[in-house]
Amino acid sequence: MSLPQWRMPAEWEPHAATWIAWPHEKSDWPGKFATIPWIYGQIVARLAKVERVRIVVANEKQSKEVRKILDKCHVDLAAVDLWIAPTDRSWLRDTCAIFVKDQQGNRAVLDWHFNGWAKYPNWKNDDKLPGFAARKLKLPRIAPSAKGKPVVLEGGSIDVNGCGLLLTTEECLLSPVQARNPHLTREEIETVLCNTLALSKILWLNRGISGDDTHGHVDDLARFTDPGTVAVAAESNRLDDNYEPLRENYSLLKKMTDQDAKPLRVVTIPMPKPVWFDNQRLPASYLNFYIANGIVLAPVFNDPNDRVALNTLAKLFPFHEVCPIYCGDLVLGLGTLHCMTQQEIA
Repeated sequence: MSLPQWRMPAEWEPHAATWIAWPHEKSDWPGKFATIPWIYGQIVARLAKVERVRIVVANEKQSKEVRKILDKCHVDLAAVDLWIAPTDRSWLRDTCAIFVKDQQGNRAVLDWHFNGWAKYPNWKNDDKLPGFAARKLKLPRIAPSAKGKPVVLEGGSIDVNGCGLLLTTEECLLSPVQARNPHLTREEIETVLCNTLALSKILWLNRGISGDDTHGHVDDLARFTDPGTVAVAAESNRLDDNYEPLRENYSLLKKMTDQDAKPLRVVTIPMPKPVWFDNQRLPASYLNFYIANGIVLAPVFNDPNDRVALNTLAKLFPFHEVCPIYCGDLVLGLGTLHCMTQQEIA
């Protein structure tokens, strides 16, 4: 009897819920943490209008505090679950389960190993989150491995079109810097991804954006917006550190084809002007949008290109409402809307 072919649906396919973890690691937002819970409250208010929101909280005390914030943000608490589990950080895109389903519609949880982006020492609580999700939802748990070791993968390092294509970067999955799986070759990583996610092709881009401490996550860089279309970040300033890497990735995408060997439609979205805080460049990008049921949450930065990005997203998602969320403070934690969310497929 063959094993089921688990597929990771595209983000625009129907959701049962969105998962987030309530922020608590103050060092991620030095000097600005007080504003962050309120930003989360605003985001939950948007999401709760279109789908359930499952919020991971540290304990009962934090649960009560979160309820107060959500109430002040006019959140429909009937659409919110507050589930208690310890976390190290709140970037659930990378730490929570990736939800997959088979051809019969049965769901399962992929439990990739998480090691703090091969950079931070505190990750063991976050690594347990997929198992927690599997238990809460009573779903099968699948832990991919290769050569006798668990395979490390973060949700922000991949993007799928739901039809057999996956986008990623060589900088994240293949570089010896912050190496996730140094025991695996490119071909072995491709085999694991294809076999686990029912993929027919992997599209490799090169480098990510400046300021990204994950070392090349694709969700700041390029995203599928339908099965044959990829939106990609573009920088017009030749003196900017992002100019050459983004130009190169655009060139690579223009030569790539989809699962049916048809050329991809490639649409550019400009980068905002560099966002700095305390001499640190932050990974501000419009590509870190999140697609929920009927809406797209889009990061904005009080930049002239906000308008261009929002208009482009509106054209790419004609049946979704594009909702701008100011992320000038949130990005100090080195992530924004896509980084903080993980979709649970219906």
